[in-house]
Amino acid sequence: MTTVGLLYPGHAAEDDFPRTEILLDTDIRLPLFSTETGEDVYRADALREQGDPDRIAEGVEELRLAGAEALIWASSGGSFGLGWEGAHEQVATLARAAGLPASSTSIGFGHAVRELGARRVAVAAPYPDDVTGLFADFLASAGVEVVAAASGGAASSAEAGSWGPEEVKRLVREADHLDAEVVLVPDTSLHTTAFIPELEELLGKPVLTANQVTVWEGLRLADRRTWAPTLGTLFASREPVLGKLEPKGIEVRE
Repeated sequence: MTTVGLLYPGHAAEDDFPRTEILLDTDIRLPLFSTETGEDVYRADALREQGDPDRIAEGVEELRLAGAEALIWASSGGSFGLGWEGAHEQVATLARAAGLPASSTSIGFGHAVRELGARRVAVAAPYPDDVTGLFADFLASAGVEVVAAASGGAASSAEAGSWGPEEVKRLVREADHLDAEVVLVPDTSLHTTAFIPELEELLGKPVLTANQVTVWEGLRLADRRTWAPTLGTLFASREPVLGKLEPKGIEVRE
């Protein structure tokens, strides 16, 4: 059995993770602890507060007792809102507190883009424009070029969590660009697990969603590879989908 512990901010789309366990149909387990979020608003200062180390650490002991082999801070804005250096300091602090390897959803996006062998992406985010811009800046620090972006204008995780498949599909269509090799859908508050292949069929290219990337990043840390095409291209191949990177390709700095 492989167990990845998830530290998830508040309540919005955490039911995506039990669904993921079912779709994986293996001995993978994803115990989840909901952390306190403070003010639920998509605003830079509130996102930074959400990612406070003391808030995140609340669930560490519970997840350790659940047998977690790795921990993921299952938040996009609560990590990229701190910037590149801040996000890495955040997970380093978490790893020291837990005595386990740790990462976050935002850092996972950088690794997942590299896994697909991609260089250029489009971003379909539910956030206001300024918060989407913070994510684009974060990706740039990872060596990922954002060629297009669309913002859904949601005010909070509660609002994003209420979106259904049609709202998400509309956003990814708006964000997509001819030069984008992959479309990224950040925000673990969005329900996406049930229809990732539909998004990929709609666009004709890989789509990375926050909750999908969260699980993949945890399994990467636990050194567990699994094949689950119902979770999209990221889980459907053991080799980079778009070919191997050139020496000057993406370098996700740790």
